[in-house]
Amino acid sequence: MNTLPATGFLRLKQIIGNPKAEPPIPAIIPVKATTWWNGVKNGRYPKPVKLGPRITAWRVEDILDLVQKAV
Repeated sequence: MNTLPATGFLRLKQIIGNPKAEPPIPAIIPVKATTWWNGVKNGRYPKPVKLGPRITAWRVEDILDLVQKAV
């Protein structure tokens, strides 16, 4: 898994990965964007935080907790 800071925020591409980026971003949770948003809607994945009108992110703590629960 990626080395993540203890606190901060992650954008969606940092969570689900982006193989087309240069360099490629490996997935922490390997799902498609639609699956992620459906999971957010039904409560399987954590709710995002709006950092600005066009910036949505997730708290690192919430993502780490989700990964720990999956293990």
